[in-house]
Amino acid sequence: MILALQFQSPGPIFFELGPISLRWYGLLIATAILLGVSFSQFLAKRRHFDPELIADLALWLVVAAIPSARLYYVLFNWSEYAQRPEDIIAIWKGGIAIHGAIIGGTIATTLFARVQKISVWQLTDVIVPSLALGQAIGRWGNFFNSEAFGDPTNLPWKLYIPRNLRPVNYVNFEYFHPTFLYESLWNIGVFSLLVWLFFWGLKYQSKLKLGTLTFTYLIAYSLGRFWIEGLRTDSLMLGPLKMAQVISLVLIALGSLGLVWLYGLRRSLPDVISSQESVDQNY
Repeated sequence: MILALQFQSPGPIFFELGPISLRWYGLLIATAILLGVSFSQFLAKRRHFDPELIADLALWLVVAAIPSARLYYVLFNWSEYAQRPEDIIAIWKGGIAIHGAIIGGTIATTLFARVQKISVWQLTDVIVPSLALGQAIGRWGNFFNSEAFGDPTNLPWKLYIPRNLRPVNYVNFEYFHPTFLYESLWNIGVFSLLVWLFFWGLKYQSKLKLGTLTFTYLIAYSLGRFWIEGLRTDSLMLGPLKMAQVISLVLIALGSLGLVWLYGLRRSLPDVISSQESVDQNY
């Protein structure tokens, strides 16, 4: 017997009182940030560096990553937003791109590491598990907004989309692939893999090099994103290509080269170690 899971969004509003409304999307993003900071601080303690640095970095990431994610999305939907520019900053209505957040977050983390004179790889290795967890949580914002769904389907697990939110060419279809769910579950798997790898590295410190978790995240997340993006009906496009799939292939290549650089070529990444403590480059 196959269990049927038919999803239907209750709507984007979590709480409303007169002119004041709280949207699920914003609530989930805030939850992801708070949980992510707390968990990264926990991992930082286990790697014996100041967890308060994570709290300081979080401010940099919020300032850089969220606007970058929105800008990335708007630029690839410019024809739509050019007609209603007042919605460009309306992030609470949905419409952010994780690849834009990764770009902005990478720049912010690199600058922060240089200012603090610590290893950028120390930071990213304790951030990426939280990033995967945050993505798993944030994808449910797409569910409440009835967006980021896939092609029509009659599978037992299917998502109902209201007629006014369906693509024009699929207006007569009611049920679609719940790609938000696919990616959320995939990211939980990525999170589990990274956490396991982190604690394995604590046990076998000489075998896990700085940067391993970062490069593993790039590969693991991008593999899932590539195939899930192939199901979606609302992908950001670069000509005939789905932009997320192009970026995913680039990140898989970068992650693979990074691991080869760390282990295959037996080279050390050029880290700047904190003056507060000596950190083994092979940790």
